[in-house]
Amino acid sequence: MPPSVPSPRRVAHILRTSLFAQVACALVLGILVGKLWPGFASDLQPLGDGFTRLIKTIISPLVFCVVVVGIAKAGDLKAFGRIGLKALIWFEVASTLALLIGLVAANVIQPGSGMHVDPATLNTAAVDAKTGGGHLPSTTEFIVNALPTSFIGAFAENSLLQVLILACLVGAALLHLGHTKVPQVLPAIEQAQEIIFAVVGFVMRLAPIAVFGAMAVLIGQYGLGVIETYAKLIVLCYVAAALFIVLLAVALKAVTGLSLWKFLRYIRAEMLLALGTASTESVMPRVMQKLRKAGARDDAVGLVLPTGYSFNLDGASLYLSIGTLFIAQAVGADLSLSQQITVVLVLMLTSKGMAGIPGSAFLALSATASSLGAIPAGAVALLLGVDRIMDSMRVVTNLLGNCVAVFAVSRWEGALDIDRAKKVLGGETVEPMAEEQPADVPAESTKEPAVSEAG
Repeated sequence: MPPSVPSPRRVAHILRTSLFAQVACALVLGILVGKLWPGFASDLQPLGDGFTRLIKTIISPLVFCVVVVGIAKAGDLKAFGRIGLKALIWFEVASTLALLIGLVAANVIQPGSGMHVDPATLNTAAVDAKTGGGHLPSTTEFIVNALPTSFIGAFAENSLLQVLILACLVGAALLHLGHTKVPQVLPAIEQAQEIIFAVVGFVMRLAPIAVFGAMAVLIGQYGLGVIETYAKLIVLCYVAAALFIVLLAVALKAVTGLSLWKFLRYIRAEMLLALGTASTESVMPRVMQKLRKAGARDDAVGLVLPTGYSFNLDGASLYLSIGTLFIAQAVGADLSLSQQITVVLVLMLTSKGMAGIPGSAFLALSATASSLGAIPAGAVALLLGVDRIMDSMRVVTNLLGNCVAVFAVSRWEGALDIDRAKKVLGGETVEPMAEEQPADVPAESTKEPAVSEAG
């Protein structure tokens, strides 16, 4: 019996109600436009940039509200401190593992061997243009910059670490004063949180347009030829990332009993959006909402996920370690074991200050090359053509690494409802939590599971 073909009406209904289907179609259209009309595609940059700017305006107030409400409702500041400490330990172990996997993979496959590149022939000015003359902060600068200089300034600069510190202080103050002295503050913050989630719903309606524009620009500027030139490096990075994700799945199963595959299905629309826009920030509000719906407590979600955006860049760590050895092999520099250990130590530090800095990967690679002395710093220009292609690998690995961290740390701290998580990830209908707000978005969260799953 031949498979049934969806009727045009059903297809139209899926496209109208499923964010996943909308983004998938936008992705394909963006690739076609970028391939067929590259000149026109380059003019579509504002579509992706505009969406990202709108999302960024939401992130800081959302994180502030979720963390403050989480601390106040949990009623235990010490538990919040334990969550933060366990998260940092998890981040350090995970990112170091990613670095080591990258080094081993690059040593075994040697993607840059046989290239015999003369660094003097490379255009280092292009690297300066990519980084905008910036630099990665030192450890001291990173810590100092995490401390806010003003309450409003932290939100104006969209500094997540500063917002987190302010949220912790406000949450602690609410616990200290008690609800009897400031009875109106917590309800007001909860109501502000509802408004922010409603705004998220409005902005997410523009997601397919953003994906279309971003993908068209990518294909229009770089084309598909770069994939052939750097095929060995690209395949290695993606295979190494797949191996790391498998290890994440094993860790998630061992710690919580949850399936990473089911979680991927649960956030498939957000994952596709992150791939299309090459940004994990674009999906952060929705992912926070879905993690809360899946049984992770507010304080764990509000602390672990935003902190991971600065401290747990697993995909970037993989790319940096492979990229460093690729450059060394391409210019004929043979790195000893002690020099490769130095690479790991340097990248453990530089990868923590990368978030939000233009061209941060090139800055980290340049800092690593300079510390070794065996690789010309200008040789990082070798990766200019392929860097944007690696965004998809970095985005997926970073996002999954941070989500797994939320589940694992929540489980260790007793802040995860396992039964609820299994039901939600299994696609079962569950009753909304008291503090959970419905998402006003055309996505799978609408009560049309059969139609949405088809998307």
